[in-house]
Amino acid sequence: MIPDIQIKDYNYPLPDERIAKYPLPERDSSKLLVYNDGNIEDSVFRNLPGFLPENAIMVFNDTKVVPARLHFRRQSGAHIEIFCLQPVLPVEYNTAFASTESCQWQCVIGNSKRWKDDLLSYEIPEGAEGSHIAELQAMELTAALLCREGQTGTVEFRWKGGAAFSRVLELCGQVPIPPYLNRETEAIDLERYQTLYAHIRGSVAAPTAGLHFTDWVLQAIAEKGIDIENVCLHVGAGTFLPVKSESVSEHPMHREPFVVSLEFLKDLLSQDRTLIAVGTTSVRTLESLYYVGVSCIENGHPSDVAQWDPYTREYPYSTRQALQAIVDWLEANSRTELSVGTRIIIVPGFKFRLVDMLVTNFHQPESTLILLVSAFVGGDWRSIYDHALSHGYRFLSYGDSSLLHRR
Repeated sequence: MIPDIQIKDYNYPLPDERIAKYPLPERDSSKLLVYNDGNIEDSVFRNLPGFLPENAIMVFNDTKVVPARLHFRRQSGAHIEIFCLQPVLPVEYNTAFASTESCQWQCVIGNSKRWKDDLLSYEIPEGAEGSHIAELQAMELTAALLCREGQTGTVEFRWKGGAAFSRVLELCGQVPIPPYLNRETEAIDLERYQTLYAHIRGSVAAPTAGLHFTDWVLQAIAEKGIDIENVCLHVGAGTFLPVKSESVSEHPMHREPFVVSLEFLKDLLSQDRTLIAVGTTSVRTLESLYYVGVSCIENGHPSDVAQWDPYTREYPYSTRQALQAIVDWLEANSRTELSVGTRIIIVPGFKFRLVDMLVTNFHQPESTLILLVSAFVGGDWRSIYDHALSHGYRFLSYGDSSLLHRR
């Protein structure tokens, strides 16, 4: 049964001055709130390894933020901003980034009413590096609007010179920092709005829980005997948006693709160990695996996880049976990794099947991420956020961190 949840019950006062507009000088110097069975302890993020159990598995999302915000200008002089969300043709991220002449993307279009059907030319910004100006001019990057739906549309990019589209974005794009920072992208964001372990291009928003990790912290975790594993879920622009409908049941979740290796799935099956997720995106990936496994059992193949799959019926299968079904399908089809998508929404009433502990930041009021946190701590989210507000914690993407035990 789809839960009847009113989003107003997940609101809290967040003064603008509590939103971290910039990262701290050192990644691991942020505050760390540790929550365990109703008890709260204040610490510093570099102390995180001391709060983790030995012989656990810690799962990171190694997606990489792409500079997906592009600025164009019409012949009339109107400025148009295009924010690439996900590839349409080619549909696979890696193939789209490797395109050398043209590709099509679903985009958010700023100032869209001013863009009719004319071809846009890329606007080389003032102050562009001299070594890049000639390359930018030779590209002659253009954008054509193929179809429009409100503020979004399908845009075809074309360019010359044979560069991969990843290079086009590298030269022409800006890192898409969250709108609630209320500032333009700056040089510091190129480094700090990216995790140290970011590897696979595709996200338009950072998995922000990972921004606190330093080489020292990662080494201390490994030295404690904790296995470090990676999954990859490309974070979409809708991840951090507030829920606009009064009832959560009316909120549509966007699809996000994810990849999990066969080797990691086998590790999960090999022994029962504490599973620590770094970030809500890792939680959504890991908890989606159960429902992918159900599809393998019932349909003979993996399929995308729908938004309300966890709530609409009872499932007779154990977590082990579901994971084993994925492994069996991958091996039978000579695959080394699972690649599907998820629209899963995790709200109070959700049955967690894999994740035991969660490292996460402090999220926006009335967001799906607050709902996930509430579900994880058995509804006790407000005491956590009240404590953070009264003890000087910094909020949102560049803010402080928490370590939550599932309740």
